[in-house]
Amino acid sequence: MEIKLTARAAAEYDYLRSGAMTPKMASQYLQEGRILLRTFAETLQDQYPYPDLQLRLANSLQAYEPESAPGSVARKVQNWLGGRSQPTKREDVFRIAFALDLTEAQASFLLGQCTGYGLHYRDPKDVINAWFLRNDRGYNEAQTFFNSLPPAPRLADYQEISGVHLTRELQSAFATVYDMDGLRKAYLDHMDQFGYLHLRAYRYFDRYLRQLIHPQADWTGVSEEDYSLETVMERYLSLHMPSGRKRDGYSVAQKLLKQNWPNATALKNIRAHREDVPRKLLLLLYVITENVVDEDYHEADEDYLTLQERLEDHWWVLNAILLDCGMPTLDPRNATDWLVLYALTAEEDESMSERMAQVIDHLFADIRQQD
Repeated sequence: MEIKLTARAAAEYDYLRSGAMTPKMASQYLQEGRILLRTFAETLQDQYPYPDLQLRLANSLQAYEPESAPGSVARKVQNWLGGRSQPTKREDVFRIAFALDLTEAQASFLLGQCTGYGLHYRDPKDVINAWFLRNDRGYNEAQTFFNSLPPAPRLADYQEISGVHLTRELQSAFATVYDMDGLRKAYLDHMDQFGYLHLRAYRYFDRYLRQLIHPQADWTGVSEEDYSLETVMERYLSLHMPSGRKRDGYSVAQKLLKQNWPNATALKNIRAHREDVPRKLLLLLYVITENVVDEDYHEADEDYLTLQERLEDHWWVLNAILLDCGMPTLDPRNATDWLVLYALTAEEDESMSERMAQVIDHLFADIRQQD
């Protein structure tokens, strides 16, 4: 597994490996903007390094959305390129990918940055869009073709499907299709395997959550009673993050970290297969459980390892999990990822979740004082 970091991201990672920061210093580092956060506009400009980026996006999106007022489309594009917002809907990201003639890999990267998941080859809409991108066909043509297909049943989201690598098998099946007749046949042949949720991510979520719901027996051999999801949220996942939806007066780092922070309702919906597992939640569960969910030997637990070696081990393990789930790997220029990596540098006498909670406590101290 090769993970390439840009010079800036590598510098952030090396700084974290040094172990030079206390939680208070880490909070200040985030709050004062010393971490150069990766922006959506930067990614777009890297993928399409030409001067007509704004004009091309505005004109193409207007053609894809003829019912939208021209001024609103232009403002949306301006906000994206000005760093004031980024798309959160997958359909918007696909429209951008088609507008800029991005490759399948570039579209997947962009989807991951905006939604937490790259291309999902069990999602029927994703697999059709990916084929049209790969074959240099247009967005409107892709939508016309998709709308001509019978809808795939959603039943697969609620069933345990056999085959550990089902998504990869579907990706391979559609990669060998070379014309639209073959694409239609492949779609119809695999309709019973489609699903809109990510089963691999759910399996990790379920494994971590079970560890928190069912506490281990104490030293007397008496097991504590199972925790409710509300208790799990309060005891483990809050991590001193302020509750409520208020955002007034928040810094950029505060907004990014608080955005989509999990709550008990989200846990219930995910557990019932009504929602997908957010990338942020999976990262938090890794930190809270320290990935100790089985009896397997983990070298990262050995005392003889240095802080740098432990972080390196967690880096590879966590990235392998993210890749397995179809999620972007860790990016030290992402605020949440940076905080997770900092938590992974916890010393032997403290837990990773304690270290993360201390940073959040310092980071939001001014907000609590206002309340």
